[in-house]
Amino acid sequence: MRNIDLNSLHIFKTVVDTGGITRAAAQLNRVQSNITTRVKTLEERLGVKLFQRQRGKLVLSSEGKILLAYAERLLRLSSEAESALRPGAPRGTLRIGTLESTAAARLPPLLSTYHERYPDVQIELVTGDSTALLHRVRNFDVEAAFISEPFCAEGLEAQEAFTEELALIAPKTMAPIKGARDLRNRTVIAFATGCSYRRILEDWLSMSKVVPERVLELASYHAIVACVAAGSGVAIMPRSVLRAVHAESDVQALPLPPKVARVRTHLIWRPEHRSPALDALREKLRQQEQTHIG
Repeated sequence: MRNIDLNSLHIFKTVVDTGGITRAAAQLNRVQSNITTRVKTLEERLGVKLFQRQRGKLVLSSEGKILLAYAERLLRLSSEAESALRPGAPRGTLRIGTLESTAAARLPPLLSTYHERYPDVQIELVTGDSTALLHRVRNFDVEAAFISEPFCAEGLEAQEAFTEELALIAPKTMAPIKGARDLRNRTVIAFATGCSYRRILEDWLSMSKVVPERVLELASYHAIVACVAAGSGVAIMPRSVLRAVHAESDVQALPLPPKVARVRTHLIWRPEHRSPALDALREKLRQQEQTHIG
């Protein structure tokens, strides 16, 4: 069987993105019959149906969904290769993963100065927890990702990016907390399993043999702060995020033991992957670190 050519994958993805043959033909400046023929040829080559018709609309089949994931990956790698070999300043798309906390508190100033220096680079951000982001890097879904300790990035390259100070946040009416044992029978509010900060909090409690009464899982820091302020439980988050969401006056931020409080965020990427846009981001991080040291 012959290999699938990138042009066929591009046509296939355009049909998916635009929602049909007619719109794809208009966007690609081709006649509809040409698009139809290319899709049918691709289906014959693969021996599967990529689309099904439902109520007059083209809908991806299960096999089509699988091919779409590979098409997006291959087309992105092709673009990265072209960008890496093109002389001059970085350009193209830089797709990076990031923690919600990093996106909220650390990336805006970094990416603002990056954009000023490299306006031809289009940055796409994908958020998730450290576990999910590691998976995305290994599966070529993103070029690199910002993740937090603790993590296991065996086989990947890593560069320190930021240092965070974690704080325990509690309702303003709660009595001062002197240690983990004071959190017995309390509700912990956190992101889903896979979040590095949640793991840190649970490990800290476990060392004192404290088991939370329950864990309330939420999907945003704004929601976590709101629930803590309402007296629903306690949580852990970087002080930089607490400032970024303007919630310092809504809750009390209590210090954690130094070994628990200090945590570093790293940028990780596949060792075989290189692109001018990613190299430029790594250099920005190095300059930032040197400025802080100086």
